[in-house]
Amino acid sequence: MRLYEVVYILDPALDEGAVTAKLEKFHALAVASGGEVTAVDHWGNRQLAYPIRRHQSGYYVVAQFSAVADAIPEFERLLRLDEEVLRYLLVLNEGEPTSGMSILAEVTRPVVDKDDDDEEEDEDDDDDAPPQFQGGRGRRRRMEGPPIELLNYKDVSTLSRFLAESGKILPKRTTKVTAAFQRQLGTAVKRARYLALIPYTRRYEA
Repeated sequence: MRLYEVVYILDPALDEGAVTAKLEKFHALAVASGGEVTAVDHWGNRQLAYPIRRHQSGYYVVAQFSAVADAIPEFERLLRLDEEVLRYLLVLNEGEPTSGMSILAEVTRPVVDKDDDDEEEDEDDDDDAPPQFQGGRGRRRRMEGPPIELLNYKDVSTLSRFLAESGKILPKRTTKVTAAFQRQLGTAVKRARYLALIPYTRRYEA
């Protein structure tokens, strides 16, 4: 049994009742051989970052469920055949919440003697940097707020802070993040782009 998360982009003309009925049909097939639906989060109609099948908006739903791997191919086949499913993304659930928020870690600072703190201030200036920003040398591009414990690919506001004005992912040499975080960032941005949460490129108006 594995835990999955699926993000649906449905035809915006559907009302919530029609969407619920459609999801029940999808999920019944997914858990038919065992498992259960653990969460369903209706985001509702949202503007797409780029048109999908000539639609400028879509009805977003995020669902999480457990299922046996053998049930997934038939589940995906049903999604591909449904013309009211504009797009979907099915991934293994790694603990991300259904909302578009990342999981943040609590920041605790050790108690340091004032005299020692003054002597080591220059040396340890970057010790309080979030884990994803530690490592390397030179000036660091600090991120406000607590460190990110789990980057959510649906967290548009956080992902946007790592994108250049052109829409490209900022290189590690610029942000000074760890290699592991950069890999997570790349995967998260690709998923967000596929779901039309962020654009592939930014357009400039004259």
